[in-house]
Amino acid sequence: MLRREFNRSLLGLPLAAAIPSLAFGAVDVDPRSMPEGGSITDVPGLKVGNYTLTERPTGCTVLICESGATAGVDVRGSAPGTRETDLLSPINAVQQVNAIMLSGGSAYGLDAAGGVMRYLEENKLGYKIGSLGVVPIVPAAILMDLGVGNFKIRPTAESGYQACLAASAGPVAEGNVGAGAGATIGKMFGPSFMMKSGLGTASVKIGDTGIVVGALVAVNAVGDVVRPDTGKIVAGARSEDGKGYRDSMAAIMGGYNVVARKGANTTIGVVATNAKFTKTQMTKIAQMAHDGYARAINPVHTMYDGDTIFSMSTGTSDVTADESAIGAIAATVMARAIVRAAMQATSIPSLGLPAYRDYARRG
Repeated sequence: MLRREFNRSLLGLPLAAAIPSLAFGAVDVDPRSMPEGGSITDVPGLKVGNYTLTERPTGCTVLICESGATAGVDVRGSAPGTRETDLLSPINAVQQVNAIMLSGGSAYGLDAAGGVMRYLEENKLGYKIGSLGVVPIVPAAILMDLGVGNFKIRPTAESGYQACLAASAGPVAEGNVGAGAGATIGKMFGPSFMMKSGLGTASVKIGDTGIVVGALVAVNAVGDVVRPDTGKIVAGARSEDGKGYRDSMAAIMGGYNVVARKGANTTIGVVATNAKFTKTQMTKIAQMAHDGYARAINPVHTMYDGDTIFSMSTGTSDVTADESAIGAIAATVMARAIVRAAMQATSIPSLGLPAYRDYARRG
């Protein structure tokens, strides 16, 4: 039964009839109960823009560094959807990127990067090709949210362009926006028991060094979101009675035969800093940032996820930093952003998707 229900969701068919009765009644989250906040745009030199297709929902999120950023990437999930990640290898020629795109819509959503390229070209930002013009460098990653709402609605090049127009250095919206608009979590037991997730961000200023490390993430995982500081599940696969959580990892340890579909998930994110680093160092920082995934999502990096983290250095700081220290900090900040993504999400009653806020209301 669960497999049939999951296939219904992938085809965009209504889920509500197959889901136990849910009492949606979300309230605002007490800011004191959330992990430390901040925004990835606290990193000098970065702008972020979201574009949300509310009619499904889905969307995309762009991070722009107008002066160029040294970048790296690390892909840990086994069902990734990416663009231009080979360029970020330390042995390859291009040294800087102009933007990074995160998008819903599965492989269709990679089209959004084309709109980012158009915006950057119009503003003469990109890899210079003599007197001919520029070629914007826009690595991208997508998550699979096609089973939430209308399968035919997905981010396009125009979506990416509109996200660029909305980009600013101000605080980044969290929850059901941009690449997190259609994100869900806790899918081990089929769509009848999953919950809404979204987009989250966090940052930290490192003492009096002037160095800032930030993270931005769209959480669309098979597993549950767990607070590293308490070890408690924030949101994930719900129990049969809809009043609590199953604990997906405990079920696996007990021999549960996983019912999921490859490629139907994926957590995609970016960590950024203003410290100067090489591509090799940024690759290491991206690798270490995945520890944040492992602390806050359980299980993670599965065959059913395409988990990807990009790293960006805007290089505006003159302080010489250690990549291992920044990588460790990036993992901590990423874990905070993941928990915030789950806590800031709001329910979609028409699709039978509750959110953390509904459960927090129950006390």
